[in-house]
Amino acid sequence: MAETDVRFSRPDKRSHDDFEEKSSLEPLNGAHGSPDQSSSEDDIGPALPSSAPKRKRRKLPYEKLYIEALPSSPRYSKSLMHKDQLSFVTVTPSTDFLITSSVDGVVKFWKKMAVGIEFVKEFKAHAGEIKSVSVSKDGRSFATAGLDKTIKIFDVITFDLLAMLQLESVANSICWVHKRGASLPLLAVSEHVGHSIKIYDGRGESQAPTETITDLHKSPVILMAYNDVYDCVISADETGMIEYWRPTGLHEKPDNVFQYKSSTNLFEFKKAKSLPTSITISPSGSQFATFSFPDRQVRVFDFSSGKLYRTYDESIATITDMQQAGTALQKLENVEFGRRLAVERELENPAFQNKNNVIFDESNNFIIYGSILGAKVLNTLTNRVVKVFGKDEPFRSLNLALYQGQPQKKGVVTVSMAASSNPLLQEAEERDPMLVSTGSGKVRFYIFTNEEDISKSTRDVQNEKPKHLNARQQIEAKPAESGTAAILHTTFGDIHIRLFPEAAPKAVENFVTHSKNGYYNNTIFHRVIRKFMIQCGDPLGDGTGGESIWGKEFEDEFSPLKHDKAYTVSMANAGPNTNGSQFFITTEKTPWLDKKHTIFGRAVQGLDVVHKIENARVYKEKPEEDITIINISIT
Repeated sequence: MAETDVRFSRPDKRSHDDFEEKSSLEPLNGAHGSPDQSSSEDDIGPALPSSAPKRKRRKLPYEKLYIEALPSSPRYSKSLMHKDQLSFVTVTPSTDFLITSSVDGVVKFWKKMAVGIEFVKEFKAHAGEIKSVSVSKDGRSFATAGLDKTIKIFDVITFDLLAMLQLESVANSICWVHKRGASLPLLAVSEHVGHSIKIYDGRGESQAPTETITDLHKSPVILMAYNDVYDCVISADETGMIEYWRPTGLHEKPDNVFQYKSSTNLFEFKKAKSLPTSITISPSGSQFATFSFPDRQVRVFDFSSGKLYRTYDESIATITDMQQAGTALQKLENVEFGRRLAVERELENPAFQNKNNVIFDESNNFIIYGSILGAKVLNTLTNRVVKVFGKDEPFRSLNLALYQGQPQKKGVVTVSMAASSNPLLQEAEERDPMLVSTGSGKVRFYIFTNEEDISKSTRDVQNEKPKHLNARQQIEAKPAESGTAAILHTTFGDIHIRLFPEAAPKAVENFVTHSKNGYYNNTIFHRVIRKFMIQCGDPLGDGTGGESIWGKEFEDEFSPLKHDKAYTVSMANAGPNTNGSQFFITTEKTPWLDKKHTIFGRAVQGLDVVHKIENARVYKEKPEEDITIINISIT
């Protein structure tokens, strides 16, 4: 009995020598000998298993069925054209239309038929590039925003242009923010200038917003997306801040999402010093996906908690490392990899960034996005790429839209029923899914379907005559706007100006572009000082406003030209390198302005008009009666 008590009692503390003696007599953890010999009765704590259990791979139930609901062919079966480069492709939910938009302001409506699509109608919606598009959750309303400071509102079912909204500045983002079946459609608009969000009557019956939200963001809002399930809008500004808000009432965060933003991962973009360029809500409303630059990360978030669910790295550094290590999804030849890598670098240009989007399939289990290897279909549960569209095609997928169709019969069919081998049920459930993609620098959009018998010689339909044949047209490659002469048409008469593009190329480009876009139309001469100068170019009319065509201040351009004679045209500024849109015309020699203000022109005719404006009655340097620039023509 004594031996038994000693055997199970805790041993006295042993010295280091005792341990060494023990280790020299017995093998460790059963390396040799029987199990009885291998275990020491003095060891305290749990023992390690002889071998680690195999990690169970995650499996998505009915994954095969979900994949079959996607287009089956990895090659595109058909491509159709615009006259200029494609910007956006949009599939309208429930109403079965495809709407395509291009950089020249053209919008085309296509109707989804039982098989394929048919052209319906074309609109020249904007005088310039389309910056943002949005379709309502019920698929009945579509809107576009352009560089021409207008928004066009379309009725999808009748494919008709309903209304036009005239903005004070270019819109950054537009988004329909009403629930399915709402009697009053609501359109949220964020502009390039200011941090407010304006809500408009989506019927276009009033040019004035019904509400203006000013306390959500502190910087201009660049993206918005509406979650119909939560009746909540998610918005992102140009500093990377993300906000949730309701489109009606007090515009507060909904009660059925996270309580504190500090408990979320919504600061990821701030941490990564990157900006989201697309936000897409999943069909169930449970998640949202983003693509961001410059880190090139695909992120999937849980909507209600704001927690980060998945991150996928598509950065150039990671792509290059995987190609060199041979671990890429597809090993490319060095020459082909170099060609594709050059295209990837082009996407850093802001003109392309907001075209790269991430979309969900109808089951919410897969995301699809363009990459160097094609359009990847990724199972977010298993983290596996299950399909790649267009991996051997001659274009880089950018903007994507997915149509998965509706069953012919509207009865209730469960996933398990659809997975069965019942031939009658399968026939009733037949679909004609299609994935539509734009290509970087391409005037075509590409359609992936179930069609297997694809002819390369006939799949590219010549439905348009492109503006630029045999040339890869890029937005940023368009020549800078310039000119050698301008005429200011004012309410006091015309002033003819000779421009100096060689001496001040950026100032001339800024002036010419603003003039052609109508930026100076109906602005006033807001500062007039006799025997000095007349100043204009501020859309606010008080000397505090105006911006350059690049959306930020630009640098001075000093040249041998001097303010040594009257009628010199120079940029107004608030100090070194702070040029925006304002300019002035001198009425005397002003040598103290040399090397302080950029000279970009001289008035050569209409000098009497200059002096007439100079001698107008003023109060605190501002004419008592407005003297207006009607418009400016460039030659």
